[in-house]
Amino acid sequence: MTSPGELERTLRAELRGEVDFGAAARALTTMDASNYRRVPVGVVAPRDAEDVAAALRVCAEAGVPVVPRGGGTSIAGQATGTGVVLDLTRHMNALVSVDPAARTAVVQPGLVLDRLRDAVRPYGLTFGPDPSTHSRCTLGGMIGNNACGAHSVAWGTTADNVAELAVTAYGGAAHRIGTGWAGAPKGLRELVEGNLALLRTGMGGGFSRRISGYGGLDALLPERGVRLARAFCGSEGTLGVVTEAVVRLVEAPRAPVLAVLGYADESAAADAAAGLLPYRPLTVEGMAEDLVRGAAGLPRGRAWLFVEMRDEGAARELVRAADALDAVVVTDPAGQRALWRIREDAAGTATRLPGGEMAWPGWEDCAVPPARLGAYLREFRALLAAHGLRGSPYGHFGEGCVHVRIDFDLVSADGVARFRAFSGELADLVVAHGGSLSGEHGDGQARAELLPRMYGPEVVGLFGAYKDVWDPAGGMNPGILVRPARLDENLRFAVLPATPFAGEVARCVGVAKCRTTDAGGGPGVMCPSYRATGEERHSTRGRARLLHEMLAGEIVRDGWRSAEVAEALDLCLGCKGCLSDCPVGVDMATYKSQFLHHHWAGRIRPLAHYALGGLPTWLRLITALRLTRAANTAARLLPFPGLTRERVLPELAAEPFTRYLSAPQHPPASPHLSAPPHHPAPPAFEARVRAEPGSGPQGTAPTATPTVTLWPDTFTEYLAPEAGRAAVRVLEAAGLRVTTPGGTVCCALTYVSTGRLDRARKVLHRTLTALGDVRTPVVVLEPSCAAALRTDLPALLPDDPRAARLAAAVRTFAEALEEYAPDWRPPRLDRAVVGQTHCHQHAVLGDAADRRLRERAGLVGELSGGCCGLAGNFGFEPGHHEVSVACAEEQLLPALRAAGPDALVQADGFSCRTQIAQLGGVRARHLAELLAEGLAADL
Repeated sequence: MTSPGELERTLRAELRGEVDFGAAARALTTMDASNYRRVPVGVVAPRDAEDVAAALRVCAEAGVPVVPRGGGTSIAGQATGTGVVLDLTRHMNALVSVDPAARTAVVQPGLVLDRLRDAVRPYGLTFGPDPSTHSRCTLGGMIGNNACGAHSVAWGTTADNVAELAVTAYGGAAHRIGTGWAGAPKGLRELVEGNLALLRTGMGGGFSRRISGYGGLDALLPERGVRLARAFCGSEGTLGVVTEAVVRLVEAPRAPVLAVLGYADESAAADAAAGLLPYRPLTVEGMAEDLVRGAAGLPRGRAWLFVEMRDEGAARELVRAADALDAVVVTDPAGQRALWRIREDAAGTATRLPGGEMAWPGWEDCAVPPARLGAYLREFRALLAAHGLRGSPYGHFGEGCVHVRIDFDLVSADGVARFRAFSGELADLVVAHGGSLSGEHGDGQARAELLPRMYGPEVVGLFGAYKDVWDPAGGMNPGILVRPARLDENLRFAVLPATPFAGEVARCVGVAKCRTTDAGGGPGVMCPSYRATGEERHSTRGRARLLHEMLAGEIVRDGWRSAEVAEALDLCLGCKGCLSDCPVGVDMATYKSQFLHHHWAGRIRPLAHYALGGLPTWLRLITALRLTRAANTAARLLPFPGLTRERVLPELAAEPFTRYLSAPQHPPASPHLSAPPHHPAPPAFEARVRAEPGSGPQGTAPTATPTVTLWPDTFTEYLAPEAGRAAVRVLEAAGLRVTTPGGTVCCALTYVSTGRLDRARKVLHRTLTALGDVRTPVVVLEPSCAAALRTDLPALLPDDPRAARLAAAVRTFAEALEEYAPDWRPPRLDRAVVGQTHCHQHAVLGDAADRRLRERAGLVGELSGGCCGLAGNFGFEPGHHEVSVACAEEQLLPALRAAGPDALVQADGFSCRTQIAQLGGVRARHLAELLAEGLAADL
């Protein structure tokens, strides 16, 4: 066989697209969204169909297999392989044309579904199949897996919506297939004509969700019109590579309405689903309480059917006819989106059980005839219990397709054996109910071994013959569907060490919500660096995969010193968007800190880690030595070592926040500011603290005036004291007593973000000692500091009870006003507002209280989602400026340009305000400043 080096050189010579056999490229494609892992030889990103043909010819001559890959969201292992992976998303991602009159579109395989839907929406059209991964799955992947989605009740599977395919076979031969025998590979017609009886009787009837195996093979029967393209769909990359497709479009409902029906339990909902089909719903989706977990807006019940109808009249007719415990009809598009988001995130949220344990794919999408669904689910739950397993079923109840993730132990020998035994028994159960092992996502490696139980040996033998006609050399995605690997081989967990960090990294299941290319103007943040670069290694999933391979040590062999991992993490902004936006809560910012901690251990770090990572120390020293003016002058005139020259450093304030409060020429805003730092807490806080073991003094009587401690974070103290002064004015106007800590305190944010974790622990220990017992709410104006105190502090000092108490005491400015001055009426500003919601506010703290406070103050409008792009030290580090600006250009800067001349600009984060000033040319203010100005205007 040709060596990898020789193959790489030949491919580089023959192709115009990228050829990458490096460790990082291979590591990024070892896994998809399944339990499986296979190590490829290299990755090729072809420019066009000619490149695809050249790659398939070169690989065939070398005897190296090929795996076509789209978004990599396959959950059965079919997007992984040991040969050359074709990345069809980088270049072959175009919408070639749209014919609104014919209701067709010509697409390349790497086109993301949402891009197609966005393009045809102005014509009142859409593509019917819509998997929950619609924001990142590709049309090629959908064709490969015969994807369906929630609307298949109305519009069918991908195979039902494909008219023609351009396919390149292993070796480079091109085929154009549609209806009829034109374009068929040699021998296919003879194979079909020699097996007509088997195709008519052995394929399992007309069940719409029969996706398993080459489930569409009976489309080649003469009475079914010899639909070659339809039969090709669902072949999971085992027959050839789709280079172009003609797809059918459908009329999009103008104003669909969502009816949510509540039932006593999951079985009742499943039993009811089939009875709703005569009302011609667009969707009939089912979910139970063990997955929904307290979501708002649902009717009474413990299980629900989400039924989308074409209009309100049809929805209300359905509700009247349904035998439901309770129901709501949602006409508001925003309300519908909020409910659908629960369903779309289920592939990730189902991975975390209510107790926090992880559950995994493997039996993700079995399907049975809808009339059998209730009985099947009852037996399925019993089978889970018999094996000591847990899972939360949900899915397309209207078509009998059930998704579930199960808490398999895929590490120990006993756990893997249980996984195998359960899989066999579940396959038998599905077949006994007349179902399909796969109802939409394909079999891959997870279920292909069990296909004989569903189809019998004759049909499975015919599947093998069908593959051999298309792929006689066996080079297309071997080990998948035909002559498959065992379902308990190649498990991705087997290569990981038994460490807590490895368990965190393995949490990424690859659903790739981080790969969305458009934040859509919504509140989401994840993943800003991927949206800026479009490269997998800069997505949350890509970084998790590289960390996984670093721990495995097979491809990435330098461990914590890995240059590949360091390069990928370099553009992680530490925004923590993945903590909230990733359905399984991957926390890449924390993983980055851990990596940097080990990567630079015992070595000289980059200068930026000392300059920006040690920012609190430097600013405290400069201020103590009265060198503020000199430092500002030097920053304007001289480049700062280790920082980018494309940024101007923010000026230090002439007077720190706490010095202003204590200086004789600036008397305290109220007499109590010179009082001791700790005061009895208001009743609500004291009651909660008392409930915590070992916390707070007992029996302290609350005072009539609630007291809060205003945290002098580094940014407020030295760079933006005006925000602190404004906060004092507003909090006092609201009837609160304000105090500041008596000693030097720091949240250690800058040390954490640069991976100086040992230093961070020392700083936090010192801070807790300086604070003593926390008896009051701690108001933190800087969102990143508040987030650090709430999450990083208890994580870094898990054995110190003071850390948990301080974390529990932290309040944002808006939270403090809402909780401790609920009757206070803010000044009416009655102005439009634009600006930036801080990433950490979105991901860790939440901004519900801020939204309510803005509304009460008459501030109209939404702050930008996404990320401002400066992200603390990130935007000041060399090599980051371009990405930093690109992040700001996504939502923030366009919003500022579109704002009216009288609009107020708000950003509670100092980084956000700095980015707005430097790139937007306007001054943004903290919400406290806006309210303080309103108070002054009222005087």
